[in-house]
Amino acid sequence: MTNPPAQGQDHPGHEALLDPPADHGEQSYRGSGRLQDKATVITGADSGIGRAVAIAFAREGADVVIGYLPAEEEDARATARWVEDAGRKAVLVPGDLAEPQACRDLVARAVDEFGRIDVLVNNAAFQMARETLEDVPDDEWDHTMAVNLGSLFHVTKAALPHMRPGASIINTTSVNSDQPPPQLIVYDTTKAGIANFTGALAQQYGPKGIRANSVAPGPIWTPLIPATIAPEDVEGFGTSTPLGRPGQPAELAPVYVMLASDESSYVSGARIAVTGGTPIL
Repeated sequence: MTNPPAQGQDHPGHEALLDPPADHGEQSYRGSGRLQDKATVITGADSGIGRAVAIAFAREGADVVIGYLPAEEEDARATARWVEDAGRKAVLVPGDLAEPQACRDLVARAVDEFGRIDVLVNNAAFQMARETLEDVPDDEWDHTMAVNLGSLFHVTKAALPHMRPGASIINTTSVNSDQPPPQLIVYDTTKAGIANFTGALAQQYGPKGIRANSVAPGPIWTPLIPATIAPEDVEGFGTSTPLGRPGQPAELAPVYVMLASDESSYVSGARIAVTGGTPIL
């Protein structure tokens, strides 16, 4: 993609306002039945990486529960249309996953619809750039922890009793867990926590045949970027990577498909970098 111009959005951001538009694989992703009839749940599936994963999952034959913030209804409905266009079932579940009950309600709706959960993607996240730790409001720290780590705990805990041997949990971490930009100190902390949570989870639930892995994106062009960093910083977003550009959500989706599929039956406890060439430890 061409490097984006300076721009800003109000949080949580919307796909229609992105310049240039993001690519979620709408015109490019081709499925081959790798997730046929799997019941999947994706948090933060209204836009960005979550939308790309939802489209790919549907085209691979999966039904999708789409978790999203109520303020992102328009984007969520657009994702649902792409899932339905692939001939699969889309279930829209709005809710603020900073609230533990909303996490449990999301899982309960999935179980009501499908009777089980085959693939869980914990992707919802919040970030906000601040120059120093002293600039971080106390409630912003609490909210970031609740969305990024709290929802991971509550959604996964609620889902596990409904996951059978062969099920897959995929958590979205970040290159920031290894190379933390100082302006995103709170977000960085949560992403390191997600990486460690996933590694421990894989060890706990491997004996039950449930796999847990994480994906570590680098700079990806999503509405979260202009909604959470300064407009002048958006202009150079992603140019410091070895590939010299930000990634598109569509470039993440195949990794999630691979981890969700039965072809990855011996892959658990892994963290896969999709960073444009920036290594992770």
